[in-house]
Amino acid sequence: MTEQVSSFFNEIGGEPTIRAIVDRFYAGVADDPLLRPMYPEEDLAPAADRFSLFLMQYWGGPTTYSERRGHPRLRMRHAPYAVTPEAAERWLVHFRAGLDEVALTEEQDAKFWEYVTHAAQFMINTPA
Repeated sequence: MTEQVSSFFNEIGGEPTIRAIVDRFYAGVADDPLLRPMYPEEDLAPAADRFSLFLMQYWGGPTTYSERRGHPRLRMRHAPYAVTPEAAERWLVHFRAGLDEVALTEEQDAKFWEYVTHAAQFMINTPA
């Protein structure tokens, strides 16, 4: 008998929830003049898939992201792009829209939002 380990990933609804958040996020990024140039691929689907896999793994889901891409090294992967405080704020606007798309509890939403707001600030690599 295998024991199911509880994780935040499972608590929020797993992959469908993460993908819904990320899909809404990228719908906003696609039309954002500040952020869109940071995604050089014409089709945002590969970036959305990578971001979904990262978030799934971060929150206790499958480790597919690391299996495919190795350690996240987020700052290194974003170094070629000027991540300004304004870009971080725009990123959060679109992520907030993604969180608003799904039915998280107030506590789950707060936990997710705390992580992404910290991550957005951590990624800033260029002053205003």
